Amino acid sequence: MTGTGGGEGRRPEGKAAEVKGISEAMSRIQLEPEQAKMIVFASWLLASVATLGSLFFSEVMELPVCSLCWVQRIFMFPLAIILVLGLFPFDGSVVRYALPLSLAGAGVAFYHTLLQLGIIPEAAAPCQQGVSCSNVSLQIFGFVSIPMLSLMAFVGISGLLIIFKGSEVK
Repeated sequence: MTGTGGGEGRRPEGKAAEVKGISEAMSRIQLEPEQAKMIVFASWLLASVATLGSLFFSEVMELPVCSLCWVQRIFMFPLAIILVLGLFPFDGSVVRYALPLSLAGAGVAFYHTLLQLGIIPEAAAPCQQGVSCSNVSLQIFGFVSIPMLSLMAFVGISGLLIIFKGSEVK
């Protein structure tokens, strides 16, 4: 088979159809009902650990909470409740409500992380009174700050929910 424009002997539309077929196969992962529940459960577990960790840092360790941390809490705390409500009884439409919260929280956490790393200037910080958003009050392993932990939790939750949303439950 000879074609134009392809050094491999295939027609360009054959390559496009092949790529489209692969992307369609990847976008619709088949999940068993138990696997779907485990994805939502893992998302809930991440949200719950992040919520309890946040409360531990502020209430037990008495670390001050800045404005951006409060905004991240506003996005994280409801996730722990919404996701558990989607588990009992299982309701896959919980993704519709949880994913926007998680993505918005990831955006705020990313901004906060860039602010603490000095990539975004302190003048662009919304924290004008009280605790500065660019101060690092705690570092784990010498470089992981609280906003980075928040970012990892939001990205993990978002990733799991995106996988669930792009799948088909058998």
